[in-house]
Amino acid sequence: MLWPLTGLESGPVVPHPALAVKIENSLDARPQTGLNSADIVWEQVVEGGISRFVAVYHSVLPAEVGPVRSVRPMDPAIAAPLHGVFAFSGGQAGYVGAVAEAGMQVLSFDNGNDGFYRIDTRYAPHNVYAAPLTLVAQADAEHQAAPVPQFDLAPTPAQATGATAGTPATRLDLRLSPSARPNWTWDPTYQVWVRAEGTMPAVEADGTPLRATNVVVVRVDVVATSAVDPAGNPVPETVVEGRGEALVASGGRTLPVTWVKNSATDRLVLLGADGNPVLLAPGTTWVELVPNEGGAVTVG
Repeated sequence: MLWPLTGLESGPVVPHPALAVKIENSLDARPQTGLNSADIVWEQVVEGGISRFVAVYHSVLPAEVGPVRSVRPMDPAIAAPLHGVFAFSGGQAGYVGAVAEAGMQVLSFDNGNDGFYRIDTRYAPHNVYAAPLTLVAQADAEHQAAPVPQFDLAPTPAQATGATAGTPATRLDLRLSPSARPNWTWDPTYQVWVRAEGTMPAVEADGTPLRATNVVVVRVDVVATSAVDPAGNPVPETVVEGRGEALVASGGRTLPVTWVKNSATDRLVLLGADGNPVLLAPGTTWVELVPNEGGAVTVG
């Protein structure tokens, strides 16, 4: 048996839902806890140009994740294909309602759901953390099933489309905004991409480098909504539906591809130049939502 979100061997396991958690990525939020345990992480631009993550947990449920922050308008389209549980600290009523309408079960710190707590080593609002096991235990009867695969996965790393058809690369430099400029460097020893935030290595709270088997760069439109944050910044919405350009990085190689997502509840599909599905390497995947306007992708 295989884990549906990573394609790695699972052995016999009790079916349980996927858990999506909204994780902060401001300077005050770093280093985060639990990101390396996620099967999939989505990075998006929010107000003020900072980024946040939607971290999806299924094959591993770590003891703790955080800091947990509030939901945003693009989150329903990211999480809906999982049909599982979405946990966050709070959010505007319309955004919270949209997550539930997209088919996810909503658990919120602001609503007093179990599994959330504040830690005393950070100050609010950067100190809300969560216990994934407690969150998943609250899944209702309609959200018990394991998720369907979110990407097409190869049986082995050598059979991934990037490995068979990609161009050798050692580094990805991304610009999501002037203040969100992550980069990924290929580590041939461990066969993973290693993340940095600008010139600073990105690490877990225990010092472990953040890493991914696959990095998928998705070029998207970002539009301003009518909402603003407390500082007066407009709340942007990343449009994660439609069709556009993308780049897959697997096995020390990159490959230009096309992404297609026909509706909020459909998964995002990656297609090669021949129109066939692109196969990612089995393992973890980070999805970088890079704006078409103002964003940039450089392969080195």
